[in-house]
Amino acid sequence: MSKIAIVRGSNNIWRDFDYADADVRKAKTVLAAKIITELKRRDLSDRAAAKHIEGIDHSDISRIRNTELKRYTVDRLIRILSQMNCRVDVSVKAIRKSPIAKSRTALA
Repeated sequence: MSKIAIVRGSNNIWRDFDYADADVRKAKTVLAAKIITELKRRDLSDRAAAKHIEGIDHSDISRIRNTELKRYTVDRLIRILSQMNCRVDVSVKAIRKSPIAKSRTALA
C-alpha cells in the first residue's frame, strides 16, 4: 500500500498550478462569487439582473454565473457589484517572492 502525500495549498488554486496571473484570477473569482451570491439573495434571473445593471447584458450575467471570467476585468466586476448597491473594499498585500518561487515560475 502506497502512502498518499498531503500537500498544503496556498489558498490560491491558481498559484498552486503556477498560473502567471494567479492573483488576478483569484480576485476575479472572489468578485464573481460575491455577484452570484447577491443575485441568489435577490432571487434575480439573468434577464432581470441585466435590467438593473447598466451596461450589462443577460449573457454577461450568465457568463459570470458560469465563472467564464476571461473577458471581465477586476474593475468591471467591481463596477457590477457597485451598481448592485454593494460596497467593495479592496485590500492589497505585497509579498516579496522567494528565489525558489521565481525559479519555479521561470520553468513553467
